[in-house]
Amino acid sequence: MSEHSPPPTARLARRRRVSIIWIIPAITLLIALWLAWDTLSKRGPLVTITFQSAEGLTAGQSQVRFKDIPLGTVQSITLAPDYTHVIVAARMNREAARLLTDKAQFWVVKPRLFAGNLSGFETILSGSYIQILPSSKPGRPLLHFTGLENPPVLQSDIPGHTFLLKADRVGSLNPGSPIFYRGLDVGTVLGWDLGQMAENVTVHAFVRAPFDSYVHEDSRFWNASGASVTLGATGIRLNVESMRAVLLGGIAFDTPSEALKTPLATENAVFPLYASEDAAKSAAFRRHVSLVAYFQGSVAGLAPGAPVTMLGIRIGEVISVDLRYNPEKDALEVPVHFDVQPERIAMSAEAAKRGPLKNAQILINRGMRAQLATANLLTGQQEIALVFVPNAPPATVRTEDGAIVVPTSPGSLSGITQSAAALLDKINRMPFQQIGENLNGTLAGLNTMANGPALRDSLTSLQATLASAQHAIQKLDQGISPTLADLPVIAQDLRTLLARTSMLVASADSGYGENSKFYRDLDRLLLQTNDVLQSVRALSDLLTQEPNALISGRAGAAAQ
Repeated sequence: MSEHSPPPTARLARRRRVSIIWIIPAITLLIALWLAWDTLSKRGPLVTITFQSAEGLTAGQSQVRFKDIPLGTVQSITLAPDYTHVIVAARMNREAARLLTDKAQFWVVKPRLFAGNLSGFETILSGSYIQILPSSKPGRPLLHFTGLENPPVLQSDIPGHTFLLKADRVGSLNPGSPIFYRGLDVGTVLGWDLGQMAENVTVHAFVRAPFDSYVHEDSRFWNASGASVTLGATGIRLNVESMRAVLLGGIAFDTPSEALKTPLATENAVFPLYASEDAAKSAAFRRHVSLVAYFQGSVAGLAPGAPVTMLGIRIGEVISVDLRYNPEKDALEVPVHFDVQPERIAMSAEAAKRGPLKNAQILINRGMRAQLATANLLTGQQEIALVFVPNAPPATVRTEDGAIVVPTSPGSLSGITQSAAALLDKINRMPFQQIGENLNGTLAGLNTMANGPALRDSLTSLQATLASAQHAIQKLDQGISPTLADLPVIAQDLRTLLARTSMLVASADSGYGENSKFYRDLDRLLLQTNDVLQSVRALSDLLTQEPNALISGRAGAAAQ
């Protein structure tokens, strides 16, 4: 540096310092921005759910939950324009967006009794909330939903299959009714379709895994609701699947051994729902023979489903009992149609080759007839019994609308009833009025005779006669009494005479011998004396017993 250069000069620059008081608003702003970003980033779509009522829901408080995790909050509750339902708007979380598909279900959780279970008691303190049940199956996104009035029966993804059961009527089945397989609870009734109820009812039955592997194409389902009572030779039997089936109804199914060879039933496979286990077992027989019979008299107690028996064993059931007018006979008749399953008769395959018509003719020629029999004395239920009647008149087999006509014969109870009716008819024809009039006349005549003067005079005369006879007997008794008093003395004298005579005979025997004439005369004298003594003794006894015998004679002499 040269000597003539000016010396450097220093400059001082002023810095403006930020006040520390601005740090707090800045931090607050940053927190607000972060909260806003966090809220907007977690904010999900706004969904609308329609319910019949908003009972228990509150805007700004009620939540939408899944497995007790909040996924949204109810923002508003409004009334629909047509006043038929309410519209609930709920803001969902971003995590819930993937659950909002057309297969998701919503319902209000509150205290209720449904499907035999008590649920929702925790909402007494916390308040009601909306439960969402997403589907594990993929679906299209949706933001408008129709809520369920009752919770679905299955609220989790339980493995299994749903089958469709066709029934004539639902009966006592309810959503949540159990499904049984050999006494085990293996499924649940989900509900039923309402679309085709004019023809039948389609019941949705869910069977859990692994029990769904026992459902084959030839499996049979039947209604196991309530309890069944059977009165048999062993007494009264009460059959109950479970108490839940008694209260809620139930369904049972079974797969016979021959049906295990068929393929497994697929999802939504259709099965008939039979009314009872007997009906389900009867459906296993493939061959059916339609028969019809015309019974004389009343068929009270015979109804569809009644058994058809042969030799006491069930081989079919009654299909219908009708009343119709026959214009040819100009009379009313009762055709009873019934089915017979020939497969119920063991080792009948060879006879089946002849055909049902020829087999029926053979049996009828052997005397087979249809009779009404009492199946239950308590309820009066009747059944059809195919019996073989000895010396039955010949009959020709004919068909009527595809059904074989079976000749009938009156049963034992029917014969008793007819005999009783005939007896009552004879009794009704008896002239009870005329008999009563004649009896009244006879009684009136007897009354006149009993109260008339002739009978009174006769009684008076009889009374006088009896008095006279009594007086005569008294006199006779007084006259014969002294004679009776002397009889013992006479008897004693006779005994003394007999003793002396005996002494005389002994003396004569010693003096004259046994073969003398004197001995023989004396012997005869003794015999005669003995007879006299016996006669006197008999007379004494007679007079002692009958004092009036000397006048009237010995009693019974006139009869002799």
